[in-house]
Amino acid sequence: MVILATKVYVEGEAKRRSLDSLESLVANDLADLDAEFTLGLRDDGFPSVTLTGEDAPAARSLLTEEWGAITPHREVGETYVGTLESWDDDGFVLDAGENVRVPSDELGLGQGTPSQIRTRFGLVQHMPLRFVEGDEGEPARLADEERDRLYEWTRGTERVNVNSATRAEVRATVNRSGHAQDIVTVERLGLLEQSIVCREETDAPGLLSDIGPHLQAELLAVVP
Repeated sequence: MVILATKVYVEGEAKRRSLDSLESLVANDLADLDAEFTLGLRDDGFPSVTLTGEDAPAARSLLTEEWGAITPHREVGETYVGTLESWDDDGFVLDAGENVRVPSDELGLGQGTPSQIRTRFGLVQHMPLRFVEGDEGEPARLADEERDRLYEWTRGTERVNVNSATRAEVRATVNRSGHAQDIVTVERLGLLEQSIVCREETDAPGLLSDIGPHLQAELLAVVP
């Protein structure tokens, strides 16, 4: 079994659509392998994938690489994935099956309070983030590759990050609002967290203003 490091935190019809989307994504990930899967959902919102078949070990590794995995046994110094649950003056709290606190001085994302850093880098709630496990004398920190990814966002074209919507729902909203030609793509950050990559001439805050009324979601603009 693999516990995917992405959460389903919507309810009702949105929850059903999200699970249908996840099932399709996992099926696509495993299309070239001799493996069958059953999708479940834990009480804490993390999806579980039970695998059978000759290629089950390879399928487990592939899904872990693609989504990250929630594991109860983490080793000091190794990299894992948790979802951004909360933030305060002392840092971020990630959900990795249990709360993992990343202190403000271990974020490694420049000056400002954790709240200001979150807004500057477009870190919508529940977005998966990679961290390095600490020990009793050393706290967890954001992984170097995570810091590099986020800094790259601030050096590239503008973005609008969204939560509480699948990639297909975000693309459909962009199209309906008449902005299909104003974006490059919609990158999947997690199942319900997406990043709309703008074209060079597109103003991210303006795009956010136009699509915001059509999405029941948190939206944050990333402006280099």
